[in-house]
Amino acid sequence: MEPQHRINHKIRVPEVRLVGDNIEEPGVFALRDALKLADELELDLVEISPKAEPPVCKITDYSKFLYQQKKKQKEMKAKTVKVVIKEIRFGPNTDEHDFNFKLNHAVKFLKEGAKVKAFVFFKGRSILFKEQGEILLLKLATSLEDIGAVEQLPKLEGKRMTMYISPKKK
Repeated sequence: MEPQHRINHKIRVPEVRLVGDNIEEPGVFALRDALKLADELELDLVEISPKAEPPVCKITDYSKFLYQQKKKQKEMKAKTVKVVIKEIRFGPNTDEHDFNFKLNHAVKFLKEGAKVKAFVFFKGRSILFKEQGEILLLKLATSLEDIGAVEQLPKLEGKRMTMYISPKKK
């Protein structure tokens, strides 16, 4: 397995920029001086930014450095927000009771912080009722406007008319 950073004698440039906690005056050093300094401190010279001019190196314990990198990545991953999309399906002739039942589900989903994908599915010749489907989705949007914001207005794609509603920020 190839390590992701070049360390010690694997670094092949004439000079490097040294940074780190254990360096009195950070700056540009010849590679052999940087290696000697790392050797005196009984630590590794780790190339942390190979694309910089000159490459940036840090004098540190390599295994400790890798541990800190993994820890940082884990923290970043924990902070990312996972977006959940819940679907609600209507027919073009959905009656009032079914509409209210599904509206309550949409309210619950938005309060949980999930996005809602509401769509009207047209079967066979029911595609003739496109306007009814659009009216249904717009009615849903107006019913939810206090807790959700319409992200995408009703759009017909094949035999589906889709609309996205995301929860409003508190």
